[in-house]
Amino acid sequence: MQVGTRGSPLARQQTQTFLHLLTTFCPVLRGMQVFEEHIILTTGDAVQHRPLAEIGGKGLFAKEIHEQLLAGTIDFAVHSLKDLETVLPDGIALACTLKREDARDALILPPGAVVDTADPFGALTQGAVVGSASVRRQAQMKYARPDLNFTLLRGNVGTRLGKVENGALDATLLAYAGLRRLGLAEKASLVLSPEQMVPAACQGIVGITVRAEDTELLSLLSGIEDQEARAVSRAERALLGALDGSCRTPIGGYARLLEDGALHLTGLVARADGTFLLKRSLTGAVADAERLGRELGESLKADSPDDIFEP
Repeated sequence: MQVGTRGSPLARQQTQTFLHLLTTFCPVLRGMQVFEEHIILTTGDAVQHRPLAEIGGKGLFAKEIHEQLLAGTIDFAVHSLKDLETVLPDGIALACTLKREDARDALILPPGAVVDTADPFGALTQGAVVGSASVRRQAQMKYARPDLNFTLLRGNVGTRLGKVENGALDATLLAYAGLRRLGLAEKASLVLSPEQMVPAACQGIVGITVRAEDTELLSLLSGIEDQEARAVSRAERALLGALDGSCRTPIGGYARLLEDGALHLTGLVARADGTFLLKRSLTGAVADAERLGRELGESLKADSPDDIFEP
């Protein structure tokens, strides 16, 4: 069976984690060497020198993968769920979601920098240059520190870490989940709480897509789905669907289960330059995850300036 994935070290690590989980769940597959990794170059990976919004917007890390899935070249595909469109192409189904890694963002500073958890951006000097391609991260940092300057920084985790370590940039931000999966957690100068930096919707969750008609594979993969990841991702993806923002729209979404079993969802909408930021939360039953996401998204959109959602 052919397993589609992007070629970055993180994507391949996530693929290996998925295959290990699948073969552990279904021992008959173990040792049969039935899986072959199929590396697919996506538009998002191929074009590194331009912001994502300038090269087509949504689905840039999944389009070519799903084309090969529909063509039958691969049998299923492994994705960072935050890279998937909220509405998948016809014929493609989200088969399962895996247990969420730490969803928080990590602040990366030069070696030896001293940080204060109460003032996470205080270690940055006036006018410091931060490398990032994420409008969500930029907007939240600009809201807290309007003096900061930003420059486009794309590429794999190692490339981005290197830019800070060699002094080319004063800071960057990365998903802590990616650092942990690559064994690089110690590279985080500070892990930001969701209150300090609302994560991207579905950050830290791996999603597996298959052809919608492949009912046997859908049934098999349902057995390894993590129910908590399913619940929070449904809420966060419904939030995105209600907001229907472009890649130019800073949007954050983070859901978690409380001790009493209720689902707590936080959503954020901002202007890219940090001059407007709106953050709200809703709590409700897990069974109402999608409704909570829609309601929160509609509330945020209703009370935000129209220009934020312009294409």
